[in-house]
Amino acid sequence: MFVIGVIAACLAAIAYGMSTVLRALGARRVAMTARAEGTEASYTNAAGGPSLRSTTSTFLDPAFILGTMMVVVGFAGGALAARFLPLFLSQTIVSANLVVTALLGTIMLNIALHTRDWIAIWLVVLSLCLLGLSAEHHTGGGESAVFHWELFVATLGLCAIALFGVYRLGRHAAIVGGATAGLLFGVIAIAVRVLDGVDPFDPIALITDPAAWTIAVAGAVGFFVQTVALQVGAVNGVTAVLVVGETAGPSLVGVLFLNDNAKAGLGWLAIVGFVGAVVGAVLVAWYGSGDPDHFGEAPPQKGGWRRGRESEPEPIAEPYDDDIDAPPPGSTS
Repeated sequence: MFVIGVIAACLAAIAYGMSTVLRALGARRVAMTARAEGTEASYTNAAGGPSLRSTTSTFLDPAFILGTMMVVVGFAGGALAARFLPLFLSQTIVSANLVVTALLGTIMLNIALHTRDWIAIWLVVLSLCLLGLSAEHHTGGGESAVFHWELFVATLGLCAIALFGVYRLGRHAAIVGGATAGLLFGVIAIAVRVLDGVDPFDPIALITDPAAWTIAVAGAVGFFVQTVALQVGAVNGVTAVLVVGETAGPSLVGVLFLNDNAKAGLGWLAIVGFVGAVVGAVLVAWYGSGDPDHFGEAPPQKGGWRRGRESEPEPIAEPYDDDIDAPPPGSTS
């Protein structure tokens, strides 16, 4: 089961990475169309962020729809991994979708990767290997009905914060949206882990479990706020804060409440791997924050809901008065 969980987590990482790039591509294409048609103003709300109309248009883009299909594949792989692996391992492997996003972004979004980016990416990969070596091969805990209800109530509060942030914080919505989407995706992993009615299968217990409601609410809101974040922020930056949220939150909950442990004597290795994965993700976000994206990119024709860092035109030198009165070159006075 451990090997199946690892394979499922790797599948989820690849699917989520492809999904993020495809949805970012969809957001970019809608932004470019709005700019070309001169309707850019209608795609911005009062706070300077994307309007509901812009988000709806993004949902209908073919690339975005394909990316949404990949989300389903990623969810299935992540759910299977959460059932078979400790959360600090399953979520950290899934967070490798940051690497997939960065690599695909170089091809589909014209994002350049430098030596420092490769170092940060390989730091994430190495850290994941350390976590795999240190993780215990069994899971448990979370059977209390009170814990299921607490998880559901906490999810509702997090959803309210996420929706308020992405539509009221303007240009800061990318950070808030990415971080809260990551936490919501992490909540899904926790809920899948403790979900009743799975083994043995009991549809009544499954439907009436608050953990199932948590999965539905967190999935819908998390998907929505991540989409808004991809509209206003650089794809690598959004993904980096997202993977930190979806890794750190469930990992702490798993260790504190769900009996997740490292192998005897290898707790230090799990800590090193976990910290390395988080640091690597942050470095990818930091180094990639200035790369071309559908906001603030160069050249300007790549589009955006508002004009970003465009190169200023060279000023035309004003002639001196003496030059105006001077005879043309080659003439004799």
